[in-house]
Amino acid sequence: MIREQEALTGFSAISHEARLRIVRMLIVAGADGMAAGAIASALDGAQPSRVSFHLKGLEHAGLIESRREGTSIIYSADFPALSALVAFLMHDCCHGHCAYCDQAIALFAKCEGRPTHVHDTDEKRDR
Repeated sequence: MIREQEALTGFSAISHEARLRIVRMLIVAGADGMAAGAIASALDGAQPSRVSFHLKGLEHAGLIESRREGTSIIYSADFPALSALVAFLMHDCCHGHCAYCDQAIALFAKCEGRPTHVHDTDEKRDR
């Protein structure tokens, strides 16, 4: 469970229209993520410097991750961090006795949304 300050940082990061749109795009993109240029194009051709600013803010808040693939930087949602934000809101639902919220939190906790090659690297490092 995340602490209140972490939740405030996360919610603050997505409280801007462009940042919220970026996070939603990256959730749809899943483990594959999206290149920064594709994100800018999807934001109605927003200025690359402005998109970069928003991406850095979301990454600093821990809601998205970046990786280099050739000459591109690929951004993807950090599903465990986003799940933790939702769980933070739902944690005490109905005084902690809501089966629906408990099921939702459990499902969110299972979602990793990680690219296979990145996840495999993490497992090898943990051994």
